[in-house]
Amino acid sequence: MVEKKVVSLEDRIPKLQQQRKQKSNRRLISFLSIFFLLILLVIYFQSPLSKVASISVEGNEHVDSKEIIELSGITTSTGFWNINISEVEKNLSNHLQIKHVEIQKKFPNEVVLNVAEYASIAYIEKSSTYYPILENGQALEEKSIALPADAPLLVDWNSEEDIKELTAELLKLPPTILNSISEIHHTPGKTDPWLIKLYMNDGFEVHASVRTFAKKMKSYPSIVNALDENSRGVIHLEVGSYFESYEEMKKEEESASNEE
Repeated sequence: MVEKKVVSLEDRIPKLQQQRKQKSNRRLISFLSIFFLLILLVIYFQSPLSKVASISVEGNEHVDSKEIIELSGITTSTGFWNINISEVEKNLSNHLQIKHVEIQKKFPNEVVLNVAEYASIAYIEKSSTYYPILENGQALEEKSIALPADAPLLVDWNSEEDIKELTAELLKLPPTILNSISEIHHTPGKTDPWLIKLYMNDGFEVHASVRTFAKKMKSYPSIVNALDENSRGVIHLEVGSYFESYEEMKKEEESASNEE
């Protein structure tokens, strides 16, 4: 039978004392680490390092950076960790041209406002002045230009709701088709209050209805490609789809006037 080695109490006491000392040292080190960390945090939050040092704006093309920063409410006296992101987003959403903003914090104290703006989808003429119509259907009347060239001109559009309906349809168009439109005239009829007349950059005229405009207008390139390259006239997209040349229309008018 194997004899068990018996450790006397006298032999165990130094080991127990050493273990207790190691535990005490670890506790003291943890306590001191937390203490100095708290001291450093207090010093940091009391120093200029905890305040916003720089604010920059990215993604904006039309809205001035200074205006965006002022509207955000963030200043160099704002605490870097105290920025209320939801409040900043709310402040900037009040601007008609700002669609979305993302607040980015860069340590130690830099703030970047990444802005997405509403694009100008069309222009409207009022008293010989042209105002942008944003993609949300809002007319930006505080900003005017001499003559629009990058989007269609809306003529005889007086209702804000009608403009929003048209804007929603324009947003569905491919850029190639949208960029080929020069003017959109509102020409409501007795049976269809949504009738419109378009003048295209390639010399064609299009008659359509707002409610089916985007769907039918997508076939415009294929219709034009099927026509004689020297022919110009009206492409009807109100109900069906057919083409009337200006030459044929002129002959019909002359024939009707002769009969009278």
